[in-house]
Amino acid sequence: MENEYLQSLYKIDSEILEKSSAIEISIKPYINQVEEIANCNQYKVIKAFQDCHIAEMHFNPSSGYGYGDLGREKLDQLFANVFKGEDAIVRQSLTSGTVAINLAIAANLRPKDEILFITGRPYDTIAQAVGISGNQLGSLNEYGITYRILELTSEGNINFNKLSEMILPKTAMIFIQRSRGYEWRTPVMCEDIKKAAKIIKAVNKKINIFVDNCYGEFVETNEPLECGAHLIAGSLIKNPGGGIAPSGGYIVGRKDLIAQCAARLYSPGLQKEVGSSTGDKRLLFQGLYLAPKIVSEALKGAIYSAAMLREFGFDISPLPEEIRGDIVQLIRFNNKEELISFCQSIQKSSPIDSHVTPYPWDMPGYDDQIIMAAGTFVQGASIEFSADAPLKEPYIAYLQGGMVYSQIKLGILLSLQTMKNSEII
Repeated sequence: MENEYLQSLYKIDSEILEKSSAIEISIKPYINQVEEIANCNQYKVIKAFQDCHIAEMHFNPSSGYGYGDLGREKLDQLFANVFKGEDAIVRQSLTSGTVAINLAIAANLRPKDEILFITGRPYDTIAQAVGISGNQLGSLNEYGITYRILELTSEGNINFNKLSEMILPKTAMIFIQRSRGYEWRTPVMCEDIKKAAKIIKAVNKKINIFVDNCYGEFVETNEPLECGAHLIAGSLIKNPGGGIAPSGGYIVGRKDLIAQCAARLYSPGLQKEVGSSTGDKRLLFQGLYLAPKIVSEALKGAIYSAAMLREFGFDISPLPEEIRGDIVQLIRFNNKEELISFCQSIQKSSPIDSHVTPYPWDMPGYDDQIIMAAGTFVQGASIEFSADAPLKEPYIAYLQGGMVYSQIKLGILLSLQTMKNSEII
């Protein structure tokens, strides 16, 4: 019945649909693993809601200074509980993952400190915030904070053998980027973080270990703070917002490090005592509640995408059978025309702006032109089904998110049908 609907509504060839049906049978064991992890994470989130005594009154807005905003305090407590930190700061004013990450690292570094990136060069927006590229106003470089980069191994992993020798007396923070950025590499797993933390602490226990947790929340049953990290940050329009948080970011970790973040965000002396939330906070609470299930939908769609695209001869990472550390699926194309065609097909599968055709453009914060297919309910929400890519060699599309498995499946089928019509496959 489902294939008949797809043929009737979207004119998908029977050959593609037959392969799709076979693929879905073959990936069932991997889908079952994802669902088991999602169930474990869902129980963890429900228990956190119960332990924090979340009530309907915590959804209410506040105004002015925001003194005594119980909902704000409970939201911080809830995120700290879920991600196993001592404290948290969760705010809609942290408008992206980059904003939350920049706040977290800038608040906990001082002039003459060094930040060491052990997962290679960070992606463009963080590189500009640090001063690695772009010579941007307000970068860490302006404050006399230096950086060094430990490149990944040829296999795309943390170079554990060289890690200890890279740590210097002035190294104050280790930065771990959990997801891929715009790189063809494996994501950092929680076991990798645990191994790195053991090496770092053996050299200097005072070094703070920060993890950019974007795209990795709820993919595993553990989170980085349980594996030796001191501070994590991410975006609410990615995994932990469950697809319904309208904006925001979070930082979770050791209490003294969170206090530094609050002092920088607001003012020394005021810290977390202020910060009104004029909107309904329900979507932030409910988004976190839904997050494990939504992440599992994205992961199941990514596994399907990998299997289907491999079936039609494309180079993909990770493979369907590989253990995943984030929600991102990589697809390598032969040229920019194929890449652009793929992203445009993904846009056509969207519930929002399906009639819009995306083209590469000069996106703020990035060094290369970016094409971004994102027909989302929340602008830029990459927990919703989207595909983006820098327009440079090798021509790699970064497919991520998807709140509904059916939409991800439809996007892949439409892209394959478009490529078949164009004789690419």
